[in-house]
Amino acid sequence: MMKFYELRAPRQSRYTGNLNAEHRWSLPGLRCPECKTTWAGGFSAYPGVDLSSLPEHGEYEKSRPESFDEFARLRERVQPLVPRGGQLLPGAAFGPLTGTATGTFSPLIFQLLRGPLIRREALEQLQAEGVQGLHGYRTALRFRQKNHPELLQLEILAHGRLHPDCTPERPPPCPRCSRDYFPFPDEPILDAASLPTHTDLFRLSDFETIFIGTERFVDAVRRLKLDEVDIRELPVH
Repeated sequence: MMKFYELRAPRQSRYTGNLNAEHRWSLPGLRCPECKTTWAGGFSAYPGVDLSSLPEHGEYEKSRPESFDEFARLRERVQPLVPRGGQLLPGAAFGPLTGTATGTFSPLIFQLLRGPLIRREALEQLQAEGVQGLHGYRTALRFRQKNHPELLQLEILAHGRLHPDCTPERPPPCPRCSRDYFPFPDEPILDAASLPTHTDLFRLSDFETIFIGTERFVDAVRRLKLDEVDIRELPVH
């Protein structure tokens, strides 16, 4: 059976890289009339999705909460543009990562919850090793130094869920906005039936800030010495 691992940025790093960047567009937050919560918990980013052709693209350029009906309208407009099955929670982002970058960067960077950054040569190496489902998109980062790496952003879709056994006190999601808030468990367990077979890197559908890599991905990262990734094996039930 394939093993799965949680992937995170290391607590300490020998690199000095710092990013001050955001995506150009995003879905607004949501004011739910059912659960009375205002939230924007979506961390999925679609760096290859260009909203400039939409007549109302300006409505995706300012972060703010909206009514449920307005949020649903804006979500419906972008739905055909995202990859099939792409999760669109309030706050989901679109377009290239734009901003400034300073310092030195490792080949593979899990610093951003929106999606890892990777040097082009590292992405090509992973693909040559047979790692599935990796799609890198150009960023619009501005570097202060002249000699800097080409950093791409990986588009990481949401697949897979936590097993109910590791979240026994998890409240039911809101029937209107589907908000499903709960603390991430100290001892997470993955739900085997929900895990994808077509990609070796994904984020959890019910906890988008958590990146999961397959045994194939982790073996390739270690073999290629793509450091700067904390790796923890997770049980699967």
